[in-house]
Amino acid sequence: MSLLDRRRLLAVLGAGLAAPRTLLAAAPSEAIAQRLADAERNGKVFGLHALLVSQGGKFVFEHYGQGVDVAWDRLLDNVVFGPDVAHDLRSVSKSVVGLAYGVALAAGKVPPPDAKLYGQFPEYADLARQPGRDKITIHHVLSMTLGFDWDELTIPYGDPRNSEMAMEAAADRYRFILERPIVGERGVKWTYCGGATALLGRLIAKGTGEALPAYCRRVLFDPMGFGPSDWSVGRDGEPRAASGLRLLPRDLLKIGRLMLAGGTWNGTPIVPADWVKRVTTPVVPTSNIRSYGYHWYMGDYAPGTTPQPLHWFGGVGWGGQYLFVIPARDLVIVIHCGNYRRTGAEQTAVMRTLMTEIVLPNFV
Repeated sequence: MSLLDRRRLLAVLGAGLAAPRTLLAAAPSEAIAQRLADAERNGKVFGLHALLVSQGGKFVFEHYGQGVDVAWDRLLDNVVFGPDVAHDLRSVSKSVVGLAYGVALAAGKVPPPDAKLYGQFPEYADLARQPGRDKITIHHVLSMTLGFDWDELTIPYGDPRNSEMAMEAAADRYRFILERPIVGERGVKWTYCGGATALLGRLIAKGTGEALPAYCRRVLFDPMGFGPSDWSVGRDGEPRAASGLRLLPRDLLKIGRLMLAGGTWNGTPIVPADWVKRVTTPVVPTSNIRSYGYHWYMGDYAPGTTPQPLHWFGGVGWGGQYLFVIPARDLVIVIHCGNYRRTGAEQTAVMRTLMTEIVLPNFV
C-alpha cells in the first residue's frame, strides 16, 4: 500500500475573512470565481479537483479542475473532473456509513448504541471472555472511544505497523479489530480508528443480509437519485468501509442537503431525524476546536473568523476531501483535492483559503 491513503486529523478553519468591497458587492458566483482564480494563480490553492457550494438547496458555485486522483490505492492519472466524474472520498466514507447505520437501526436490523459490542459477534466468544471487553458497547464504536490500541496517525500508511494496514493484511479483519489490546478507559478518549467503521459495516451486512455497498445504494443513494458509485474492497472481498467510497461531487453535496433537511429528501424521509441529530451531537473532543459525534465531526468557527461563530458539521478525508454543512447559513460546501502526497498542514492551508477567503465572505 502506498502512502497515498494517509489520514490525519486536520485543523479546523481559522483564517480571517477580510474581502475587498468590490468582491462582496458582486454576485456570489462571480466573487468566488474571481477569488479562486487569484488564489490558484498566487499558489495559495493547489491540487483542487472540485469546489461546490449550495445554499437553500440551490447551486451557488460549481468548479472542476484536472489532476491525479486515487481509487484507494489505484492511481488515476490526469483526470479531467466534472459533474459526471466520481471522486475518492477517503474518510468522508465514514460519515456515510454512520448514516446508513441509523437507517438500519430504525429498521431493527442492527443493535442500538447501548448494546454490548461482543454480544454481536458470537463467532469470537473467546475474545468476549477477556477482561474489560464486556463493558464495550456500540456507542463506543460509533464515537471511536473504544479504548483500543490503534494507531493510524503517527505510523504512516504503507508501514505494516499502521493499524489499518495491519487490518488489511490480516486473515480475518474483524478478529484483528476485536482482539486489539485495551489500553484506555472506554468512552473517555477519542482514537481515530478505521476499524470502528469496519465493525459498523459488518454489523449492517449481518443484520440486513446485504453487503455494505449494496445496502447504501438501496437505502441512501438510489432514493436520492445518485449517479454511479464505487466502493473499494480488500483482498478478502470485504468492503473498505472507512475509506473506500467514490461518489460524484454533486451526490456528496446531496448528503449535506439531506442533513440540512433533517434526513428528508424532497419530502421523503431517508435518514431518521433523531439519528441526524444524534450523529451531529458532540460526544468527545478530538482537539480544543473540534468534536466528534457518531462518525461526524463538528465545531464552531472561532470569533474573529465571522461576526458571530458559525456552527458546522461534516466529514473529512485525506488528500483534501471535505463536506461542510453550516446550518445557520443553509450552506453545503464540497471540496475535493488531489493533495494525497502533501502534508496535513498543506492540505489544511488550502482548505482554510477556500473556506475563509474564497467562499464564506459571500455569506457573512
